[in-house]
Amino acid sequence: MTQTPRYGKLNGGADLDEAGQGDEGGGEGRMTEEAAAAVAAEAAKFDAIGVEWRDPDGAFAPLHAMQPARLSFLRGHLDALAAPAAAMGRRPLTGLRVLDIGAGGGLAAEPLARLGAAVVGVDPSAEAVAAASARAEGFGLPIAYRLGDSAAAARQAAETGERFDAVIALEVVEHAPDRDAFARDLSACLKPGGLAILSTLNRTAASYLGAILAAERLLGWLPKGTHEWRRFPTPDELSASLLAAGLEEVDRTGFVYEPAARRWRQDPARLEINYALAAVKRAL
Repeated sequence: MTQTPRYGKLNGGADLDEAGQGDEGGGEGRMTEEAAAAVAAEAAKFDAIGVEWRDPDGAFAPLHAMQPARLSFLRGHLDALAAPAAAMGRRPLTGLRVLDIGAGGGLAAEPLARLGAAVVGVDPSAEAVAAASARAEGFGLPIAYRLGDSAAAARQAAETGERFDAVIALEVVEHAPDRDAFARDLSACLKPGGLAILSTLNRTAASYLGAILAAERLLGWLPKGTHEWRRFPTPDELSASLLAAGLEEVDRTGFVYEPAARRWRQDPARLEINYALAAVKRAL
């Protein structure tokens, strides 16, 4: 169970020490040549496996397995944001405009669109965007996919005057070269009262064992090199970056894998590996 979402009028951690677990976020300024190279490397990494997005047994199998739990967290907050539509008997997310950053093959964009949201999905993988666009067109879904840098997607949208009711970034912030700048860009493209939902991995010994050693190196659930553990933000670090950008945290939850049931579940007390945060943009 997650906390009850808190919307409407808004009232205006400690880092781990060992193995380089200090502050890895933030920093001012825009992209350096080194950061640009890192972004290009990330795009190439995911483009190489982009055709596997819809394969539940492929490179993105962990995200397919986690999908019900993640969607439950998304729905809990997006449904509250779009409550008037549901009250009028329409699809529950009717009227919401959602930006999905790092949309990949549309694992989140498609179900949100089926629930009535108008979705813009941005991803740096040409393979993923092409496949997702074809699926959306085939099913007649209101999703506009764009090829672009996930870390810059929100800023580019804001610079062209686009504003969204909600922005989601699932397993993206750990790949952004500048977490604080990424948070500011999310805020810039949100309407006042809009919602940002991010999921990522915590920077703990448990996440190193589970996400790096086990998932990438031992079990092969993810290609080696998918993640850099030092870039995982702790929940408090991520919350602080969002707050500095005018986005106030309203909920957080962890995702826990149950091997016996072969499924993931939400647990607000278990943030040591996978977790999600929801934050609302303060009204001006």
